[in-house]
Amino acid sequence: MQDPSWWRQAAVYQIYPRSFADSNGDGIGDLKGITSRIPYLRSLGIDAVWLSPFYPSALADGGYDVDDYRDVDPKLGTLEDFDEMVAALHEAGIKLIADIVPNHTSDRHAWFREALAAPKGSAARARYIFRDGKGPNGDEPPSDWDSVFGGPAWERTADGQWYMHIFAREQPDLNWDNREVRDDFLKTLRFWSDRGVDGFRVDVAHALTKDMTEPLPSKAELGAEDENHNGRHPFWDRDEVHEVFAEWRAVFNEYTPPRTAVAEAWVHAERRARYASPEGLGQAFNFDLLKADWNPGQFRDIITRNLVEATSSGASSTWVFSNHDVVRHATRYGLPPADPDSRSKPGQGGQGGQDGSAWLLSGGTEPALDRDLGERRARAVTQLMLALPGSAYVYQGEELGLHEVADIADEDRQDPTFFRNTGVDVGRDGCRVPLPWTRDGESFGFGFGGAHLPQPEWFGEYAVEVQEGDPASNLSFYRRALELRRELQGEEDFDWVATPSADVLHFTRPGGWHCVTNFGSSPVDLPAGRVVLSSSPLVDGRLPGDTTAWLV
Repeated sequence: MQDPSWWRQAAVYQIYPRSFADSNGDGIGDLKGITSRIPYLRSLGIDAVWLSPFYPSALADGGYDVDDYRDVDPKLGTLEDFDEMVAALHEAGIKLIADIVPNHTSDRHAWFREALAAPKGSAARARYIFRDGKGPNGDEPPSDWDSVFGGPAWERTADGQWYMHIFAREQPDLNWDNREVRDDFLKTLRFWSDRGVDGFRVDVAHALTKDMTEPLPSKAELGAEDENHNGRHPFWDRDEVHEVFAEWRAVFNEYTPPRTAVAEAWVHAERRARYASPEGLGQAFNFDLLKADWNPGQFRDIITRNLVEATSSGASSTWVFSNHDVVRHATRYGLPPADPDSRSKPGQGGQGGQDGSAWLLSGGTEPALDRDLGERRARAVTQLMLALPGSAYVYQGEELGLHEVADIADEDRQDPTFFRNTGVDVGRDGCRVPLPWTRDGESFGFGFGGAHLPQPEWFGEYAVEVQEGDPASNLSFYRRALELRRELQGEEDFDWVATPSADVLHFTRPGGWHCVTNFGSSPVDLPAGRVVLSSSPLVDGRLPGDTTAWLV
């Protein structure tokens, strides 16, 4: 019988399918490409794959604009290819978590095309959020709200009405007060669960239900409401959203073992537990470590708080440093912190200033990136993360030590955040560049027909082929860390151990597993025990700065 709690401490590998492996030479990664690389995934030692959207899409937002929730994008393959991939993953002992995007469809979805062709007040339009405009001719939007991607959150249609989109205009928001919308998504959950999907990552889980009662508040009033965290914001983190997820949980529990889910919910810490409750999705991402500076005080506070939250909700925590939406953490930790004094104040909280945005906007020239330092710190925090109770998420390419690709020409960029905020936001393409599999050759082995985003020359030295046989490589480190994690992992207990230096974090797990991280610059003594893994070589038996060691 399969373990129904497999997800609680799983190591999950995120695949951005268009950038993983291309089987047919069209420059776009596909499902057959993923299937061909399952031996690699198995050798890495992961428990599950999280597959970013693979549905038919115009790619107005990297696949998060979905044309059809129960099909595969023809550029990525077919449903038969999907079934073959699932079977091969399961044969390799790897679960599959599928991305689902419930807040909005694409503007090419059959429902939205029907809505545009239907009259005002029709049942077709009731699936979305349509409103008449303001002003004498209705030519002003229903509110002054901004889209997350920049510009207004409303788009006018040919007949003069406006529809709401809190993301791109190609992503019209669904009306989750509509019973037909709720029922159709239950059908979608069953469709993929029946095909062997083991769980779901729920995109923008905190934005589904909305209060569109007139008069709509102004942008200024929204800004004030943002700080309340009381479930009364018109479209973020409303209490009613949990009624939706209770219905989803009932569907998940129809299966043996129950299907899992993890919420992408950018909400205040005190509001996260409801998304992660056993009556809801069961787990919720915490991005707190992802936003933290290189600061042991921040790390300790974040870890302590999130483990308490997980215990109170009955869930397990989630840990992540990189994904398809953020600057890769090998780059973030190789840049100067936002607060130059943060390193000398180990107990001080911060705002997570090492986000790399200024570096990206300069095309990767200012401030100077210390690649070696970034990779060293990335290994250290990854090893720390893998020792924590809860599930750990690894983003494709981080096991190779890949850095963000900053110098992408404007004409090659694809992310809508760049086009809507030119000169302010260069977008997320830099972490979505196709992976290097070989040192040389067309697109470094990604495929035989090039790559949909340009790869820099330095990618060749980070390729899987280069690192495969090198015991000192980043890839070998990840494989060994994930192997040891599986061997050492037991109950979810966790205890901090006092250290003589505020720069050092030390905790233990059941079975005498010790994790020690030195955030400082000088080597420190290690506790008694046998070192089974160190993210950087020890110095005369001592733990150097920017390094993590595991001892038993």
